[in-house]
Formats: sequence, C-alpha cells, structure tokens
Amino acid sequence: MSVPLYQAKAEFFRMLGHPVRIRVLELLQDGPRTVRDLLAAIEVEPPSLSQQLAVLRRSGIVTSTRESSTVVYELAGGDVADLMTAARRILTEVLTGQGELLAELREGEVTAR
Repeated sequence: MSVPLYQAKAEFFRMLGHPVRIRVLELLQDGPRTVRDLLAAIEVEPPSLSQQLAVLRRSGIVTSTRESSTVVYELAGGDVADLMTAARRILTEVLTGQGELLAELREGEVTAR
C-alpha cells in the first residue's frame, strides 16, 4: 500500500525538523565536508552528529564517501540547496512582516501614553 503524497511530504519535513540537520545541510551547500569539519562548525558531540548524519543519509538527501579513514558528506542533489535557499527567503519574509508588526505595536505604546 503506497503512502499518500501529502503524508510523504509531511514525513520529509519532519525529518528536516532538527537544528543539527538543518545546520549540516546549510554547511553542505558550500560543497562536501568531512565529519571533522562539520564537528568544528556545529559544536555538537560526535555521537549526536553521527546520529543526525545517519538520518540525513537514510533519507537520501545526503551521501557519504570514505576516503581512507575520513568520511566525506555532500548533498545528494542541488534541489536540497534550493530548498534551503527557499526556506531562508520565506523566513526572511515572515520575520520582516513580524518586524513591521512589532514596530506598529511599539508605535501604539508610545501614542497610548
């Protein structure tokens, strides 16, 4: 029995719902990174990073290759980078709108005094 598309999308976005996973995807937009590089940039314990990388790998949006004793991670495709860019753009628009609302609220406080 197949899963409805809307449910598959919900599961995909749920998979993205961890700050470490998002940070890894942001870092990988600039190109492949070793685990050591990711650890230095994210400042998380190695077992935690390993767990989050495994989730991303199982989902198929990140791939890994072993170069002797070093494991290198990279985005599986450009669509993931596009998704991260779109998320940043949407969040910027949302926060801009909230900033304008906050300014209006603060304006209201000043005139109410």
